[in-house]
Amino acid sequence: MTDKLRVAVIGAGRWAASAHLPGFVGSPLSDVVMICDVDRELAEARAREFDIPEVVTDVEKVLSRRDIDVVDVVTRGESHEPLTFAALEAGKHVLCEKPVCHDYRDVWRAHELAFSKGLKTKVGLTFRYAPAVQYMFHLIREGYIGDPYVFNGYEQNSQWLDPYVPIDKRIHKVKPVGEEPFGTDLSREGIHLLSLEIYGSPTIDIGLELVGSELTQLVGVLGNMVPYRRRTNLDIELERINVDDTDMFIAECANGALYSMQSSYATVGNYPGIEANVYGSKGGLKVRLVEEFGVIQTLHGAKPDAVEYVPLEVPDQFFPPAYEPGQRWDTVFYSNLVHDFMREIVEGGETNQGNFAQSARVQEIVNAVGLSHREHRWVNLPLENKDQTK
Repeated sequence: MTDKLRVAVIGAGRWAASAHLPGFVGSPLSDVVMICDVDRELAEARAREFDIPEVVTDVEKVLSRRDIDVVDVVTRGESHEPLTFAALEAGKHVLCEKPVCHDYRDVWRAHELAFSKGLKTKVGLTFRYAPAVQYMFHLIREGYIGDPYVFNGYEQNSQWLDPYVPIDKRIHKVKPVGEEPFGTDLSREGIHLLSLEIYGSPTIDIGLELVGSELTQLVGVLGNMVPYRRRTNLDIELERINVDDTDMFIAECANGALYSMQSSYATVGNYPGIEANVYGSKGGLKVRLVEEFGVIQTLHGAKPDAVEYVPLEVPDQFFPPAYEPGQRWDTVFYSNLVHDFMREIVEGGETNQGNFAQSARVQEIVNAVGLSHREHRWVNLPLENKDQTK
């Protein structure tokens, strides 16, 4: 394939504008030819901003286009699953924001459908595509840490520390109609998974790559530290919304390593707030993805004979093609994600990192933590015959 891949983006919101669309524009292998959103005014604004030739409000007009190679699903989470399956059935390669589905078994179904049709998939596990993390993966493969012993992952930021920040990020013009409100079950067991599923997932993903192993059992707890919040930008009063804005779990790995994870969007710190630390028999690595004072990422390493952690410079090869110093983290990281996906499609072969199979592994862990919290116990992996969707 020599021509650029023709891309249709479904969803014209904040994340499409700050991450997805700059990513496609920055890749020499892609051309966004259509954008779709139920809010035509918003879609038209994005089309002008990113020079997209066609705007539609009907998804079927995207899926029926035989000349579309890739469909990018960047909509509200509940719509990810039906849009993903529809795009795959239409024969399109699919990039989908997380979660693809709330139940890991459905993510596996999506992966199997894509595989059966010879299609490639990619999930918005954004932070594995940070240049520092990609270099970290390279160092792991080269044996920098030796046998992995311990992984510690953190996703900490203060996006919703203020209860007056709406839990729904969308800017509504009128009250949402036909959407069932979440977080209405106020029992401990009824807490709605949010922070771990949406914000913790990319760090869980990084941890799996760093330890090179599946998890065998875990125990976790979900917390609701800021119980009263505004639901939307149109609401004035605070209401009780029972969601996990803080959570923790520990786990054992099949290779003997120990694994821990903490996720919260109600902790003081700048976005995205990710730290991933791995320690092994021959060394340790620490990556930090926090935009502070103009720096978006740092990577440090140490060895047994030099235990002080020193900065490691990330080679140019791990940055996206359109990278320029001073770019925001979301543009840099997502440009890597998009270009990696475009290259995988164009080059063919079996390489397809961060695909639906990897997302299913992550979602199974999220589901297992939810089950552990509800049933107050250690949970074995893989999961079998349990309701993991809550």
